Amino acid sequence: MNEQISTRRLTAADFDQELLDLYDYYAHGKISKREFLDRAGKWAVGGVTAAAILGTLAPNYALAQQVAENDPDIVGEDITYQSPDGTGDITAYLVRPAQVDTENPPAAVLVVHENRGLNPYIRDVVRRLAKAGFVAMGPDGLSSLGGYPGSDDEGREMQRSLDQEALLNDFFAGFEYLQALENTNGKVGATGFCYGGGVVNKLAVAYPEMAAGVPFYGAAPESRQVAQIEAPLMIQLAALDQRINAMWPEFQKSLEENDKRYEAHIYPGVNHGFHNDTTPRYDEAAAMLAEERMVAWFRTYLAG
Repeated sequence: MNEQISTRRLTAADFDQELLDLYDYYAHGKISKREFLDRAGKWAVGGVTAAAILGTLAPNYALAQQVAENDPDIVGEDITYQSPDGTGDITAYLVRPAQVDTENPPAAVLVVHENRGLNPYIRDVVRRLAKAGFVAMGPDGLSSLGGYPGSDDEGREMQRSLDQEALLNDFFAGFEYLQALENTNGKVGATGFCYGGGVVNKLAVAYPEMAAGVPFYGAAPESRQVAQIEAPLMIQLAALDQRINAMWPEFQKSLEENDKRYEAHIYPGVNHGFHNDTTPRYDEAAAMLAEERMVAWFRTYLAG
């Protein structure tokens, strides 16, 4: 890492790849915060502490707004739906286009958050999809614990404490909620990031009627389950993401052996989390291209 922590917006180029990989392990619970700080000490030079380095790598949600909440093209609200096989009442952010053609209603898209709850970045992604013409909903998997706490570190610990099968059922219930939602065309797609990308793959296995899926750097399903997938998938991966990419060859093999519809995009030179515009791992060019591809995929397969 550069010796001075600048006031400008930092990018992945400001950090050694080894440090970025170390942060990825920490962010996904592979190492503790103490272990990260101990190992990050080798980059603590020029008066910059390991704790300060961690702070620069963490999300800055002041950056997390590409579409304003009061954008005139959308109408958003926080709603609650039931998850009887999950953790109970789930709160979610539901956003619709402000103007809807009743003869050609929009499709719905479920947006599944990372491993830390419904943070401002994911809420913004929900708004972006609504502005693109879809009814979009982002459930908060931390609803049973009071919802996203305002801190990713705390949110990560909260999500880790939940029964993971019940948590998955909360998102399954969200998908079913959108299936039954009025004033849509009846088609439901899903996208998700990190943990949420893995959930999208599990949704595709569990719901053959899912109209389309776009998982971002998410865990692959078991090979034996791929035959159950009917939804066309657009798989978005980061070239430097060794942890998730290790699953890709087997996943790709299973998709091809089962003659599934898919596209895979592996963005060169970028890290896990490259779409998240609140951290230094964000890569604007790759993120914009990935999002354009996602919207085009949904417009193709979710059309009425």
